[in-house]
Amino acid sequence: MIKDNQKYFNRLHLLIDAVIVACSYMLAWYLRFESIFTEKKQGVGVLEMRTYFYALYFIVPGYVILYYIFNMYTSKRTARRKYEVYGIVKANTAGVLLFLVVLYVVNQPNFSRTMIVIFYGVNVVLCTLSRQILRNLLQYFRRKGYNLKHILLVGYSRAAEEYITRIKANPQWGYVVRGILDDRIPRGTLYKGIKVLGAIDNLTYILPENRLDEIAITLALQDYGRLEEIVDLCEKSGVHTKFIPDYNSLIPSRPYTEDLMGLPVINIRYVPLSNTLNWIVKRMVDIVGSAAGLVLVSPIMLLTALAVKLSSPGPVIFKQERIGLHNKPFWMYKFRTMEIQKESAEQRAWTVRDDPRVTKIGKFLRRTSLDEFPQLYNILRGDMSLVGPRPERPLFVEKFREEIPRYMIKHQVRPGLTGWAQINGYRGDTSIRKRIDYDIFYIENWTMGLDVKILFLTIFKGFINKNAY
Repeated sequence: MIKDNQKYFNRLHLLIDAVIVACSYMLAWYLRFESIFTEKKQGVGVLEMRTYFYALYFIVPGYVILYYIFNMYTSKRTARRKYEVYGIVKANTAGVLLFLVVLYVVNQPNFSRTMIVIFYGVNVVLCTLSRQILRNLLQYFRRKGYNLKHILLVGYSRAAEEYITRIKANPQWGYVVRGILDDRIPRGTLYKGIKVLGAIDNLTYILPENRLDEIAITLALQDYGRLEEIVDLCEKSGVHTKFIPDYNSLIPSRPYTEDLMGLPVINIRYVPLSNTLNWIVKRMVDIVGSAAGLVLVSPIMLLTALAVKLSSPGPVIFKQERIGLHNKPFWMYKFRTMEIQKESAEQRAWTVRDDPRVTKIGKFLRRTSLDEFPQLYNILRGDMSLVGPRPERPLFVEKFREEIPRYMIKHQVRPGLTGWAQINGYRGDTSIRKRIDYDIFYIENWTMGLDVKILFLTIFKGFINKNAY
């Protein structure tokens, strides 16, 4: 089995990568100098073939070392394909840049830069294909019951349940949970077919049998007093041990850590937009985007204002107090979509299906999100951003902060005209809990690229809102 001969498998993997790098380089040379689409040149400045191929003595081992540096030989059982492809691109980019630097240092201006670019593209493609084929083969064998890893969970907790759920949903990982040890849950208790085998002290009898590949410590928070004892016992047995913390509701999946003179400090919440540079970049994009948006949609806004004015008596623009960045209130502007009503009635609740307060033109504006365009002015002022969690009214903020865990985290960034939750269908009369999950994902994983993606997807599926009444 591969798991029993991992070092041989890694050597084979390394050899495959070395062959692919060499083949990619030779193919790049052929495409550049010998293919029918290439004009052949002779004379001054043209290097001999052997000069190019001498470089292989340095390129092949150099790329293998780079792949090792970029962690391309670590286990990929649970890694997503896109991260592996990203690693391949990073390693090859570093390799090409290093190659160009060496050529500059040795003063070799005649080495074909076109060939290097071809090599880069070919090597990325071939390396990606080889690794995907290998991944598919391994997953096939695991589904057939080969190359499996047998795991014992120590401790019954929410973390244990989530771990089992993910393993059951992904048989291609090749993990088999043999059972759970816990002092609080009765022996024989089942969770998705996984049985509680007995108390934690049974480890002293199970570990010497050497039938396990891994121990996963999934203790409940109240049992963490035994953590050091269990880790010490597992490490003495030589079994690979991992720790799955039971505080996912408190700490994000990718926590931000600090090194305080050797003392690790985990920040409960890492917000990329708390970085000054990130904040400035996002704000500049908001200013430019909202200004350009106001100019581009001004004809649509003019026609919408006219339609609202003719549809029912009252002001064209409706303003409503919302809660924004750092829990500060602001006035959010929209085109009026409802009949004029008393403030007490307006604050009573949000609209529902067939709400009699919504005008005919208002229904259309809500469904198409055209009523949101005046918020471009809010963005220009700095109350809002192009992308972010949607702002809520004060009375609902007070209600949800007590009912929904982590609700107030959304106020650590500016609210947005559109957002990650909205393009995933959580708008209007939908689950607040799900919406908050998506908002928190956005807050913790913000990048400018994610903002661009959200804005792009908003064009195709963000404007039409089937849940807006």
